[in-house]
Amino acid sequence: MQSIVRCISCEGFGWIDDDFSGETEECDWCAGIGYVYRGSDQVDRRIPAVDWKRSDVSARLEELETERLRQMGYSGDAKKPWQQEVRKDTQGGVNPYGDA
Repeated sequence: MQSIVRCISCEGFGWIDDDFSGETEECDWCAGIGYVYRGSDQVDRRIPAVDWKRSDVSARLEELETERLRQMGYSGDAKKPWQQEVRKDTQGGVNPYGDA
């Protein structure tokens, strides 16, 4: 039985940043999708592109990606720029409408 897990090489991002050159390239392990099959032998294998169309595989990939985004702090709710934590103490973090 194969399970779908986050790619250990790119941590689910689908790309890798080269620390020396600064270049970004698609992850070779997962073919840029961020997830791989893990077999009962605990060996990770690339998910073939034909499997992406399978409803069970695509649904599981969506679940895993939603979970990964939530772990990074994404809530699914849109925030105005001045409500975003990353913009605090910047010009974009100032509410142009006062206290509205």
